[in-house]
Amino acid sequence: MEQYYFKDKKILLVDDEKALLDMISDFLREDGYSQVKTADSVQSALDAARQWQPDMAVLDVMLPDGDGFSLFEKIREFTNIPVLFLTAKGEDEDRLYGLGLGADDYMVKPFLPKELLLRIGIILRRYYKEENPLVHLAGSMIDFSRAEVIRDGKHLPLTAKEYEILQALYRSAGRIVTIDQLCEAAWGDNPFGYENSLMAHIRRIREKIEKKPSRPVSLITVKGLGYKLVLEG
Repeated sequence: MEQYYFKDKKILLVDDEKALLDMISDFLREDGYSQVKTADSVQSALDAARQWQPDMAVLDVMLPDGDGFSLFEKIREFTNIPVLFLTAKGEDEDRLYGLGLGADDYMVKPFLPKELLLRIGIILRRYYKEENPLVHLAGSMIDFSRAEVIRDGKHLPLTAKEYEILQALYRSAGRIVTIDQLCEAAWGDNPFGYENSLMAHIRRIREKIEKKPSRPVSLITVKGLGYKLVLEG
């Protein structure tokens, strides 16, 4: 069952060759990956990374409006998702530079599709095997493995929407997550019009995780921008 769980993860593919993007997307979907998005430039990749919040990215190095190395560094400013470079730049200097930036793997074109699938699977299993199911906040804990909050010895169950919102906040813990990002995490690709619903869910989440919901210290509002989850320590 574990392998299918990982195939629910969202994968962002970035390359300026449409035929290659289509081919890799098809291979991933045929292998059971249900959420794949493509981008063909640095800017479209950044937009997708911010709005869609993928669980992993596969990046080309040579892109029309920049390079994959600088794209990697920009992505790292707001998320720590695993990244695999897939590029024609096969020189040792480039490979070592990419890995030195913090990439999880580096593959050179041409490549075997089955090998790419194997490497993606290995990265996802390694990265998400321990998803830190117990998240410590000031005065409470979130247990993602059980979809509940533990506070003052009480186990408070999370609804599906509360769970998705907290997951999105936790993936960017300590950073601002915009209202649009949270709405998309909870309601999918067409999140417009859910701002009031989001506020209601945030209020209920605070009632579970905060000792004083009216004076939150863990789920902070950043006026005009969004929300931020503050972890203990």
